[in-house]
Amino acid sequence: MQNILILYYSQGGSTKAMAHKIAQGVELTGLEAKLRTVPNISSNCEKTEPDIPKEGAIYVTKEDLINCSGIILGSPTRFGNMAAPLKYFIDSTTDLWFKGTLINKPAAVFTSTASLHGGQETTLLSMMLPLLHHGAIIVGIPYSEPSLQNTQTGGTPYGLSHYDGINSNNSLSNDEIILAKALGKRVADIAKLK
Repeated sequence: MQNILILYYSQGGSTKAMAHKIAQGVELTGLEAKLRTVPNISSNCEKTEPDIPKEGAIYVTKEDLINCSGIILGSPTRFGNMAAPLKYFIDSTTDLWFKGTLINKPAAVFTSTASLHGGQETTLLSMMLPLLHHGAIIVGIPYSEPSLQNTQTGGTPYGLSHYDGINSNNSLSNDEIILAKALGKRVADIAKLK
């Protein structure tokens, strides 16, 4: 069965919530949504993270990338960039780049941030760069989605975004939920065309 890999890192839970809404959009098409995450990075030289997380999505493997029909990356914004744990995993995929594993697979991105002008769009763009190098086909959200024009919270043509607030107390808005499902569905629909 074809699947869309939704690979995210979440610290406060908003990016995880977005991933689950995106998964609902993927599953509207009949494709499987495969939710995966990455472990935290430790400054210790010793391995400190368990092989299997205590809760939530399991950790991604390179086989998940090989076997997916499309990929959607998500990360909280860290100074206008993706979080280090996600970048750390992506930096380990050079062998897949050599093999052309992601060439022509549809790919999209999503982010959440604590501040209204915290670099959502630059974070989305930073996640696109390795996908472009891998040869993936970047999928955004078209303005034909009414919620993209109506949103007062998050959402961009570059990908899904969410304004979480300084205290991480903003739930996903109705527009953000609609856009999340639309993004998941769009990536899955494009993957089905291959």
